[in-house]
Amino acid sequence: APYTKCTPPPNSTVCDLSNSRFDICELCGDARTIGQSSTVMYVPHTETSDGEEWSIRAQSRKNIPWVKKVTVKSLNTSQPAPKCTSKHAMPAIVFALGGLTANVWHDFSDVLVPLFLTARQFDRDVQLLITNNQPWFSKKYMTILSKLTRYDIIDFDSDDQVRCYPHVIVGLRSHGDLGIYPNLSPQNYTMMDFRLFVREAYGLPAAKVAIPYKADRDDPDKKPRIMLIDRGKTRRFINAPYIVQGLEWFGFEVVKVDPKMDTSLDEFARLVDSCDAIMGAHGAGLTNMVFLRSGGVVVHIVPYGIEFMADGFYGKPARDMGLGHVKYGISPEESTLLEKYGWNHTVIKDPETIRSSGWDKVGEVYMTKQDIVLNMTRFGPVLLKAIDFIM
Repeated sequence: APYTKCTPPPNSTVCDLSNSRFDICELCGDARTIGQSSTVMYVPHTETSDGEEWSIRAQSRKNIPWVKKVTVKSLNTSQPAPKCTSKHAMPAIVFALGGLTANVWHDFSDVLVPLFLTARQFDRDVQLLITNNQPWFSKKYMTILSKLTRYDIIDFDSDDQVRCYPHVIVGLRSHGDLGIYPNLSPQNYTMMDFRLFVREAYGLPAAKVAIPYKADRDDPDKKPRIMLIDRGKTRRFINAPYIVQGLEWFGFEVVKVDPKMDTSLDEFARLVDSCDAIMGAHGAGLTNMVFLRSGGVVVHIVPYGIEFMADGFYGKPARDMGLGHVKYGISPEESTLLEKYGWNHTVIKDPETIRSSGWDKVGEVYMTKQDIVLNMTRFGPVLLKAIDFIM
């Protein structure tokens, strides 16, 4: 049967470099991938094609210089096309790993959400070819990847075939940080769709199943369950035992975790699903909110000095996924920075000045050097808001 998922453009322009976040090439018709030379060739159907060539970073952040590039060539009519060594009837997507991955927020924001946006429309009938392949990534996220493709994933860099496809996309579409804007998606996908897709991949209860606290109303002793993410190295809760006690005093059952990179995601997804809320300091661990049920709550502790970025990274994504989001900005007294720098230092007195000196400085001071001593009395009203969501 003829391939109908895309039609060749009237001209040979196959790459769009106009987006500020990502570059993308879409080859419709006769596309040939040559992995070992990181090249995808387009054999135009017109007689009058001028050859063109592009080199794009095949991930969703084109401004990261170390993301691997793929060359896309549109042949002119006099250039011979390489012979196919394997022919395929399905489309393919060529994209890069690496970049900022190995941080779970970036795994989702830079690769998995963009891949969902780019690949989901094919309903698993698409082959994935990965350049700069990271075996740990495929292993960790195979449950999600195999929900996007029914075919073997090809390690593009070591692929010695000339693979011929009727449709190849090079690069990954992206709308924003951990975000999907339905009006920019031909399929009107949303972050809610993404969360439900991920939950379905992991075999978690269906969308209509209530959060655990509400799903089991018959148990009079049932307590709402909160996952406390206790980071190992930076932005740690210095007084974690006291926080656990406080949460229990407020009526929660507490599940305390420190998700490591090698944590089995299948098990961890089920653990998050068993909770009504997830709580942690601003950081990648909060990305695990994708495994919460609809109506679950993200309790977001914002370290001193980074209030300006809190909502974009986790607040808006949470709301877009159909989750509650409550945010608590800590006071200087709750930050270990106060002891280090004192009230009169710019770090405490004027975070705006530090912020204006660039992301590196913000990262170094507020993200890396800061731990948290949470004042449960001051934090209480925010926790009550979370309880309101759950009840």
